[in-house]
Formats: sequence, C-alpha cells, structure tokens
Amino acid sequence: MNKRTFIKLSGAILGGAAGGRVLGGEPPAPGALVNWAGNYRYGVDDLTALDTVERVRAFVRTRDSMRTLGTRHCFNGVADSSHALLSLKAMDRVEPPDPKASAVTVAAGVTYGALGPFLHERGFALHNLASLPHISVVGACATATHGSGVKNGNLSTAVSGMELVTADGGLITLSRAKDGDDFRAAAVHLGALGVVTKITLDVQPTFDAIQEVYEDLPAKQLADHFETVMAAGYSVSLFTDWRNERISEVWVKSRVGEPTTDLTRFGAKRATRNLHPIAELSAENCTEQMGVPGPWHDRLPHFRMGFTPSRGEELQSEYFVARDDAVEAMLAVERLRDRVSPHLFISEIRTIAADDLWLSPAFQRPSATIHFTWKPEWDAVRRLLPVIEKELSPFKPRPHWGKLFTLAPATIRSGYERLDDFKALVAKHDPRGKFRNEFLSKILYD
Repeated sequence: MNKRTFIKLSGAILGGAAGGRVLGGEPPAPGALVNWAGNYRYGVDDLTALDTVERVRAFVRTRDSMRTLGTRHCFNGVADSSHALLSLKAMDRVEPPDPKASAVTVAAGVTYGALGPFLHERGFALHNLASLPHISVVGACATATHGSGVKNGNLSTAVSGMELVTADGGLITLSRAKDGDDFRAAAVHLGALGVVTKITLDVQPTFDAIQEVYEDLPAKQLADHFETVMAAGYSVSLFTDWRNERISEVWVKSRVGEPTTDLTRFGAKRATRNLHPIAELSAENCTEQMGVPGPWHDRLPHFRMGFTPSRGEELQSEYFVARDDAVEAMLAVERLRDRVSPHLFISEIRTIAADDLWLSPAFQRPSATIHFTWKPEWDAVRRLLPVIEKELSPFKPRPHWGKLFTLAPATIRSGYERLDDFKALVAKHDPRGKFRNEFLSKILYD
C-alpha cells in the first residue's frame, strides 16, 4: 500500500477517547500537516517555527489557543490544535553536561538521536532510550514514552528540571529538588501546562552495550518464567504475532560486563543473523545485534538514526498493565489471535519500573506494556480496539497517551488518582485553557 492510499483510508482515533481527523476521501492537499506515519492530519496546516525563548513568549501572549508539536511521532490528537501550532525544532542547543550535578540541559528541539552521541563523546549516558531515536526529548517526556527494563523507569523519570512559558507569556522553572508535588505533576504534562523550552535530565557514566536476539521462545516457557526472561538483560523486548504459541523474537540488551540469562535454557534459539522485529523486513534499519559491543545510544534503541523506524506506514496502540498481571493479560490477547493477527505487523511486550509522576502510566505500579504495530487498516483496527480493551479490562489498562485507543474517558481518568491535583496545577498556570485542545478536553475534562 502506498502513502497516498494509506492517507486516504486511515485516520486518527474516533469515539470515546480522542477526537481526531479522519483522512478519508481525497488525500490531503500538498503541504498538509500530518504525523510521521501519515495516519493523522493536524487541525491547521500552518506550523510556526521559532528559535528563541523571547519569540516563544511573544507568540504565546498573542494567541488565545495553541499547542506545540515535537517530532510528530504520536498517532492521535494529543498535540493537535485547530487554532495554532508551534514548532521549536530550531531550538536544538545542548548545554555542556554538569558532572557535579550529573545532569544535562537540552533545548526543546533536541532529539535523542542527537543527544546520545553528544553525551557519549563527553563520557555520559542516559539511563534508557525508546525503541527509536528520532523522537524529541521534550515531546517524549511529555507523554511518558518509555524504553524497557524491570529496573528502568520511563524516559520522563530522568527529568530533573524544566523551563516553560506559561499562558501569559511568563517564564517559570520547575525542579525535582525544590518543587515537590508541582514537579511530579509537571514531568508528564501532555502539553497542558505551557510550552517547554528546556529540560534537564539525569545522566550517568557512559557505557557500552550488546544486543543478543533469540528466536521461537515457547509461550508456555515464558508464562512459567516471565520474571526471569524479562530480567535476562538490562532491557528486554518480546516480539510476537500471537500465533503458534511462541514468542517469535526476544531482544536482550545488556551492559558490557554484566551477567545475562541464556534463554536457550527455556527452549529459545539464538539468532544466527541480524533480525527486524517484523520478520519479512530487512534488518538494515535495526541497531547492531549478534553480541557486538557498541555505545549505549547505538544499542538501546531498536532502530538506527537515519533509517525508517519500525515499518513506517502503520498504526500503533499500547496498554500498560501491572507487571504481576502481565502473563494473564497476554493470555487474554492471545485468545483473540484469530481476530488480531491478520491486521497486525507485530506486537511487543516490555517492562517499565514504577514511578511517582502523576500522569505516568507506570505511576506507582511496576508495569508491562502490550504494544500493537498495526497494518494501515484503520476500519479493522477501529473495530478491534474495543474488543482488546474489554479483554484487558480486568487488569485496569492505562493506554499510552500518544497512541490509538477507544477506552472511555471516565475509565482512563479512574486510573490516575492525582488527576484532580494535576488539573488544579493546570488551572493555576493556564486559567483560560489556552493549551487545552480537543484531546485533553475529552480525556481529562469530559
């Protein structure tokens, strides 16, 4: 399916969760603003690009309603606006790391793909990375995007401070050290508090890592040894199409010199060549495997900077459940295999440590995520999501904020006990709702 056909047939999520814009009928005119996968058209086609904090402050003062776009790697309307969209891509400065504070401060336009080598060359590393390095640091933290690892928090847990422009054009800073609850509310903010212009992250000494891949792990062995498998390395990902009672690939990423678990003891086979999570695709786009050592920023992601991440033309959904419920939740999805698999490229299961960030899907709950990379078949996916969500409902799933879901807003809100406190902070900094869009109105405010 080519891009033109995909855009004609697909769209953003509809119904209970997030209002969006279906790109049915004729494809968008040249220059229309869409997300990276092409499934979502934004509410305006005019994107204002600014490169200084003072220009951002002036812009915010003159707008009644607006939002900020990052690298457009969301699949729904969480970052959308029907009034004005702002890009800070040109604000791409990284300040020299502070060894004393073990921290680095980056501007809003910086991506992980740019930050990783910068830090490594200076002897530092981040604790974790997402599966692709193409995303912006600020945008990923705003939506609690995550990597993997039973001891690793999501990317937002590295945030120790931020600078943001509030609705009146004011400039404020928040930090973990001095702002307590306000900071825990703001670290995962969904763009509701203002325009983040800088973010400060915890860093650690740099390290090399290796990546080993196993094939055909029997599902029964995974069910019996889930905790052991997921702790086999520093970061572990399972890939499955839910067929044949097996996990098709297990990617184990480990720090060089640290012990790992050999998964052949559970019936898996070591891969003899580099693999892509989607078996029929070339591994050229993927980070180096086969136990070859390399810098952390070249091993923790699945995909290489400069290459197409994942499939490209795709839809994505993802649900967080308590890690204790992971096996039962996976079995619930597996029972739907005959309905799910025909429309699926691949599913990925990862683990994330609990945190104390109010709008994090891993808030106070060690978590596992069940991720779906769908074929660009929106009509079928739209019908499947409520079925999957019903099967997962006993496990109180929390959807990834930037992906596709149909859970009722009241159900989502019930999973966040500090939501009212978060909204009180939003009201303090944005009393007229300048940064509130359709997505936030439906999900957080109904």
